[in-house]
Amino acid sequence: MTKQEYQEQRTALLAEAEAFVDAGQLKEYEDKMKDVEDLEAQYDAMCKAQANINALKDKTTVTPLENKITTVEGKVIENMTTEVITKDNLYASLEYRNAFMRNVLAGEPIPANLLNTDANTKTTDVGHVIPAPVMEKIVEKMEATGMILPLVTRTSYKGGLAIPTSSVKPTATWVAEGSGSTKQNKPTGSVTFNYYKLRCAVSVSLEVDTVTLAIFETTLINNVVEAMTKALEQAIISGTGGNDYQPTGILAETPADGQKIEITKAGRVTFDKLLAAEAALPLAYENGAVWFMTKHTFMNCFVGMVDAEGQPIARVTYGIAGRPERTLLGRPVILNDYMSNYAAAPTAATTFAFLFNPKDYVLNTNLQMTIKKYEDNDTDDQITKAIMLVDGKVVDKNSLVTLVKKSS
Repeated sequence: MTKQEYQEQRTALLAEAEAFVDAGQLKEYEDKMKDVEDLEAQYDAMCKAQANINALKDKTTVTPLENKITTVEGKVIENMTTEVITKDNLYASLEYRNAFMRNVLAGEPIPANLLNTDANTKTTDVGHVIPAPVMEKIVEKMEATGMILPLVTRTSYKGGLAIPTSSVKPTATWVAEGSGSTKQNKPTGSVTFNYYKLRCAVSVSLEVDTVTLAIFETTLINNVVEAMTKALEQAIISGTGGNDYQPTGILAETPADGQKIEITKAGRVTFDKLLAAEAALPLAYENGAVWFMTKHTFMNCFVGMVDAEGQPIARVTYGIAGRPERTLLGRPVILNDYMSNYAAAPTAATTFAFLFNPKDYVLNTNLQMTIKKYEDNDTDDQITKAIMLVDGKVVDKNSLVTLVKKSS
């Protein structure tokens, strides 16, 4: 039975039923309405069966759009233009949109083959799926990442990499004619890199993986990569080292003598303390050293601070790209969320800002970040996993100057 045949039979039955009502023949009217209900049930069952067959044949349906008449060498040729509709965008198809429009304007039921549901669709149904396209974007709470990773030195050697270091340099002396100088030795040490595994895995059920939008998978992978980046940057700043199976962070190093500037519990951050930190930075490490702190610390401690002449020492300007560029006494400030904010009365000594040349930190990646998707055979869950082997250490701490707020 075609849709046109169904509509013609239904119209004829309703006309006969109306005639019985006009003639006062209620028994015949009820019988005729029963025939109408039987016809509707038969047509709905046929539509469902056809929809199920189409679903088994293929995940796609072909929807005619329009006939285009063309003429070739005097002959009229009728071309049929079609639109391939997949299950994922069924409700964005032209056929469904037209059916939805007729449902809203004229009350016509949406054909069952476009709904593929077990319940009968009647004109009294209140709602149907509104055929508005879904924007392929999942709105999430943003996190600040990617500020630290591009600044450090990156290497990719096998585990056990050793970088020679030395804190002693030979000195030259003035001597008389025919005299020699004292022979000097040059002891060296090394910084050895291990391989710690960083892993992030997210599991979703088979049902969720099947019915969600394609953008869901993309967002999931982006989340995993962002989590790995955040863990790396956190370790670069405040990693505790091998005992916790992670890289050793910058703040785990003890600054050289005189390069730890302390502020008493009753004291506050002043221009003199900032000058003391700059003075503690050796001249040989002047180039490349930048400030690290949180945005809370920068805005509450340094913005608004002035020198003896009343000139602001913290500036926020806009570069060529239009992004804010923050400086303290002309030195760049790198904001991050991996440190503690400045507190007027901390419960423990807190490093709230530090100077450091990020090139003096080496992040060695033994295995680059790898994304893998696999299935748990026991539960059919779909697992998205990222894994990498990495270690990091400060290879030269002489550019490190810390500002520490004491708790007593």
